[in-house]
Amino acid sequence: MITRSTLLLLVLCIPAISVPATASPDQEMADRLVACAACHGKAGRSADEAYYPSIAGKPAGYLRSQLLHFKAGRRTHRIMADMLTPLSDTYLEEIAAYYAVQAPARRAKQAAPASAHTELAQQLIKKGDTERNIPPCATCHGKTLKGVAPAIPGLLGLRSEYLAAQLGAWRAGVRRATEPDCMGEIARALSPEEIDALSQWIASRPYSTDHRPQTQHEQPLPMNCGGLE
Repeated sequence: MITRSTLLLLVLCIPAISVPATASPDQEMADRLVACAACHGKAGRSADEAYYPSIAGKPAGYLRSQLLHFKAGRRTHRIMADMLTPLSDTYLEEIAAYYAVQAPARRAKQAAPASAHTELAQQLIKKGDTERNIPPCATCHGKTLKGVAPAIPGLLGLRSEYLAAQLGAWRAGVRRATEPDCMGEIARALSPEEIDALSQWIASRPYSTDHRPQTQHEQPLPMNCGGLE
């Protein structure tokens, strides 16, 4: 029996031989990645599904590392693993480069959380918790949480359900990154209440039309994180 993941894999791996000779490289890549659009939306702009994030506009280094994590099993998702395992690392770099230059979806911000959650989230984002070795979120993800090129993603425009699920997966050891896995360390130090507060507050932030990540960090990273390029 042909499964959904098999069909998506076939679409992703078929060369774009049917693309007209006049097609632009961007359009050719879009045609190749129609399988990705089934979950992540056209040009990676997921708009409605809570657990399939918009990947458009994320830094290319970050997207590349996530594709490699799925391929290597550090991130667990059967369909993603089935699709990516046969693909070369060069092709994964091309996929990452394509999505990095796409303008992301403009999702309406979610309702603001309760004041207690807001206070807790702002404390973690701006100051962190030195006693538990939790750095401020803004130190790594940028002062405005739009990410920092080439490899740290922005957090704005994501649904609270997705943010909470990813932090929860790191906390439970289901999601992993290249060692030393600094996000895993941070997530394991967070309580479920803190994860909920952070997820709700970040999802309630306005998403400006200037989605571009910072080009560099304003200060050295507070932790040694693997896989940053």
